[in-house]
Amino acid sequence: MSDELIRRLADADHVAVLTGAGVSAESGVPTFRDEDGLWDRFSPQELAHVDAFLENPDLVQGWYAHRRKVVTETEPNPAHRALADLETLAPNFLLITQNVDDLHQQAGNDNVVELHGNIRRSYCIDCGREASEEDLAPTREGKVAKCPDCDGLLRPDVVWFGERLPEGAMEKAQQAAAAADVFLSVGTSAVVYPAAGLPVAAAEHGAYTAEVNTGRSAVADDLDEVLLGKAGEVLPPLVESAREEADART
Repeated sequence: MSDELIRRLADADHVAVLTGAGVSAESGVPTFRDEDGLWDRFSPQELAHVDAFLENPDLVQGWYAHRRKVVTETEPNPAHRALADLETLAPNFLLITQNVDDLHQQAGNDNVVELHGNIRRSYCIDCGREASEEDLAPTREGKVAKCPDCDGLLRPDVVWFGERLPEGAMEKAQQAAAAADVFLSVGTSAVVYPAAGLPVAAAEHGAYTAEVNTGRSAVADDLDEVLLGKAGEVLPPLVESAREEADART
C-alpha cells in the first residue's frame, strides 16, 4: 500500500467502500463465479429467477435453505472487522455491499447499503409478511414453505435476475461515490453493473480510488491504486496505518 493511500484515508471526511464476493469467500462463503461456486450444478436461471421459483418452488426454496445454513455457520473475517474499524475512523462512511450474508453488520458496520438484499430474510410474495425461521422450517425437509397468513409462497429477500435493486439503494450508493474523498473497491470482479460503475464514478468525482483484490478487476486500470492480495491480509494493516496517521496529527 502507498503512503498516499494511508494519508488520504487518515485525512478523509467521506469514505465509501464497495465489497463483493471475495470478502465473504474468506469467511468460507462459496462464491457464484468460482469454479467451485454454488451454481456448478445449476444455471443461474434455474435458481435465481422469479419464473423459475414459481415453476419449481421446492427446488429454489431448498437451495436457498442450504445457502442460509452455510451462511449461518460462517463468521466475519479480518477484512470485515477492518472495515468496521474504518467506519469509526471516517466521519462520514458508507459500506456498499453486493453480498447477501449480513457479515458486515455482524462485524460491526452500521452504515451499510445492501445492493442485492439479505439472504437471512425471507418474505411472502403475496402479502409481504416477513417470514420467521419457523415459517421456513418445511424447506429443510424438501417441502414448500408458505405464508401462515395468506398461503403465499415464501422467497428469500435477495435480488434475482431481472429484478430491480432495493428502492433507494443504488441512489444512496451513487451519492456516496460522488461525495467520497476515498473509495475502496474490495473483493469484487467489477463485472456486475450497476455496482461495477461505482469506483469509476467516484474517480470521476475526484476521489482517490483503490482496489483490494486477489487479481486485477475489470475497472482496475481506471483506479489510482491496486493492492493485490486477500482482503483479510491487506485491509487490517491499511486501516491500522491510517488510524496511526490520524492519531499522530491530533
